[in-house]
Amino acid sequence: MSTDVPTRARVLVVDDHAIVRHGLTALLNAEPDLMCCGEAATVAEALDALERLQPDAAIVDITLKDENGLDVIREARARQVTCKFLVLSMHDELTHGPKAVRAGAQGYVMKEHADEDIAEALRTILRQELYLSEAVQDQLLRDVVGGPTDATPGGPESLTDREREIFRLVGQGLTSKRIAEQLGLSARTVEVHRAHIKRKLGCADAAQLVREAVRWVENKA
Repeated sequence: MSTDVPTRARVLVVDDHAIVRHGLTALLNAEPDLMCCGEAATVAEALDALERLQPDAAIVDITLKDENGLDVIREARARQVTCKFLVLSMHDELTHGPKAVRAGAQGYVMKEHADEDIAEALRTILRQELYLSEAVQDQLLRDVVGGPTDATPGGPESLTDREREIFRLVGQGLTSKRIAEQLGLSARTVEVHRAHIKRKLGCADAAQLVREAVRWVENKA
């Protein structure tokens, strides 16, 4: 019988409030595939921990006392650190989400949603995917081209397994809340996946996404 211990992704927690770091550490360590490997409260401490611990991912608050947490990500990218970065902040995502991505982050989670979303957000970025709300993705696209745009559409084969599963449930008429309950996810996480699906399929709005999902389900029947 194999005695191998399942690999757990090692996560660095960067926040200037000890109670937040301890809470995130407890949350991570309760997950079967995640663990906290270290904590930092300043930009300097974070950069040192990234070098010493070489975590798989890092949760970084934007506000670190009188410092900008995004400087951790910018400097890490300049040093070619391969760690994935998830920004956790109380600041408005439409204002700061695009800034975080441009700094080199792969995801953005509001602190008010942390207990529901942080684990799934980390799993998403560790799969080399972005974890961003639909609003932030749209804002990034507008920033790039100077106006509203749609991504180049693909087909359902361009979706990940999780996205395809959610697409199927949308086509069966389930709401985001019902999908979240069925898959054991938060409604917020389902909305993020729906935003990714909409972008990949080139759907103009939620109604078109539903129509495409229904058509796909009917064709598969």
